[in-house]
Order: sequence, then structure tokens, then C-alpha cells
Amino acid sequence: MKIFILYLLAFSGGVSLAIQAGFNTQLSGILKQPILAAMVTSVASIAFAGIFVVLTGKDIPSAREIHSIPWYLWGIGGLFSVLGISLYFYTIPKLGLSKMIALGLCGQLVFSMVAGKVGWLGLPIEPLTTKRMLGAFAMVIGIILINSK
Repeated sequence: MKIFILYLLAFSGGVSLAIQAGFNTQLSGILKQPILAAMVTSVASIAFAGIFVVLTGKDIPSAREIHSIPWYLWGIGGLFSVLGISLYFYTIPKLGLSKMIALGLCGQLVFSMVAGKVGWLGLPIEPLTTKRMLGAFAMVIGIILINSK
């Protein structure tokens, strides 16, 4: 049952990102600047994250814990977030939401399999098995079918 809940949460996260992409693409079109829309999204994310931290009662890290975090981790995720979100906002009006999400998922899939194989970014190593390769191949075929007319 626990794994089902995790799968459901992961699926819901994907739905949330697709909804977010749709709304923020509208904002990007009105502002006519994908990067400005990404900035607005980031500011709103900070506000909502702050509310969630307060509502869930999570402990704030101590000064010692904060100082132990490598300097680059304070910003590199934000850099890739702005890059990814801006590219989404730029490509959705040109490709459509389903094509962009499918291609974005393909990029995530390919990178995650390579990163998992070699343990990049401090992630656990996940071997590339035949079953995993067949699953990735099936997803890529699905992406090709989604993107064909």
C-alpha cells in the first residue's frame, strides 16, 4: 500500500507540473517574456512554500546545519529551474502542451537513466537492465507517436 501512495504522489506531481506549465505559459504570453514569467513563478513558489512550511510545522534547520550545506547547492537548483521553466514557457505555445510535456519527459527519462547509471549528482546508482532499457524504449516510441500527426 505504501508504494501505491508513493506512485500516486509522483503521478500527482506530474499532473501538477503540467497544470503549472499551462497556467504559466498564459502568463508568459501576456508578459511576452518567458524568463520574467519564470521569475514571477519563483516568487510565488517561495510564498507558497513558506506557507506550507508554517502549516506543516516543519523544523527550521539550525545555523550549524545551514553552514554545512555546500555553497553551490543554494543556487544551482534555482538556475536549472529557471532554465527549464523558461524553456517550457517558450516552447509550449509553439509545440502545444502535450508535445512539450512528452519531449520534456523524454529529456528527463534519458538524463535520469544516465545519471542513475553513473551516480551523478550524488544519486544512488541504478543499473541499466534490459527491462529498464525496454521500458525507456517503449516510452520513447510513445513520445514519437504523441508527436506524430
